[in-house]
Amino acid sequence: MKAFGLVAEDEAFSQASTCLNLRVYESIDELSALREAWDQLLTEYPYATTFSTWEWLSSWWGCFGKGRQLLVLALFDSGSLVGLAPLSIYREHVGRFSLRVLRLMGDGSGDSDNLDLPVKPGSEQAFAEAILRYLRQEWQRWDVCLLNTLQLNSLVADCLKEFLKSSSWTLFEYSSESSAVALPESWDAYTQMLSSEDRKNLARYTRRLRARYSTQIYRCLSLDQLPVCMDALMRLHQQRWRSKGTPGTFSSPERRDFYDRLSRRLLSRGWLELWVLELDGEIAAVQFAFRYGQRVFQLQEGYDHKRSSDRPGFVLRAAALQQLIQEKVRTYDFLGGADPYKSRWGACSGHYINVHFARPRSYGSALLWVSDGAAKCKRSLRRTLPDPAWRILHLLNLVIQGKLTRANRSGITHI
Repeated sequence: MKAFGLVAEDEAFSQASTCLNLRVYESIDELSALREAWDQLLTEYPYATTFSTWEWLSSWWGCFGKGRQLLVLALFDSGSLVGLAPLSIYREHVGRFSLRVLRLMGDGSGDSDNLDLPVKPGSEQAFAEAILRYLRQEWQRWDVCLLNTLQLNSLVADCLKEFLKSSSWTLFEYSSESSAVALPESWDAYTQMLSSEDRKNLARYTRRLRARYSTQIYRCLSLDQLPVCMDALMRLHQQRWRSKGTPGTFSSPERRDFYDRLSRRLLSRGWLELWVLELDGEIAAVQFAFRYGQRVFQLQEGYDHKRSSDRPGFVLRAAALQQLIQEKVRTYDFLGGADPYKSRWGACSGHYINVHFARPRSYGSALLWVSDGAAKCKRSLRRTLPDPAWRILHLLNLVIQGKLTRANRSGITHI
């Protein structure tokens, strides 16, 4: 852990308080010392989610952190943690280009949404100033900073954008879709949000399933149950997607390890929402979700594709939602994407923001401009550029836009 001075060096930043202290953590062991203060900070941050917790980020780092350099910036005010920027650096090679990319922990594998920089309300401006002052001084360590899937109401993101604009840094902002259901106070009120057809199906499919099978629906609540439930999740998910000719997300050893670690840690905190449907004593559907406050995030699921006509996944989600509403959960978050099936459950579309920036007149700045231009002129460039040049530009654009995960980085060397 290193301390970093907060003395303002130019007119772009205000004079920092003498009570403020920025510390830099570059190993997970050092960072573990912050766990108690980290938990306390999240209780004070009104937009905290599971994706900003130690449990999520340390699990992710243990499975996907190879080849990355941890760079977590923690702001303290009179000894109390008031802001946390969980960042990491990795180097991408795309053709002849080499790019040092600064991202939030959790980003880059395709597993995390709702990433953020949690901060104590009232400290967001000072924290944003401290982050940019550090990045300016340590410019030789990074080329571009890509802050992806930030919440729209991220307190620090707004301050960062204002400071970046006033300092003439290169800044681009993009958005990506998300979906979530605002749950009412009763099951009857919820079903009124659905179409008449879906309302009938909720009861019809459940009755039909119970008539055909001995049916049991439950939530995994113990470590003894967990291995069987997680194995069923991965197995059913893989079988379904392989039947469609795709490898499935759990073909990745790192992702299987991540879910195993994460599920144990979430269960120990009482945050795991792992729902299971058994038919005649055999698991036919599993849904992997987790709770933070009054919000449940649905991340992954698997069901017996040979029993798709029985709609086991549909029945399981309905039962889970009914119980969650009784427990006063107020948001059922489908996370990224706006797939049609989500809207059928009453989900409304939303957005994450992606904030990409680099120092002015730098190598990273030029690459951001090229990427933005390529995205806007994609069709024209595809027609005019030679294939090798197009491939390099296309891959570079995917890296910068955060649309290329480790699982499909064809032609890219990760070190």
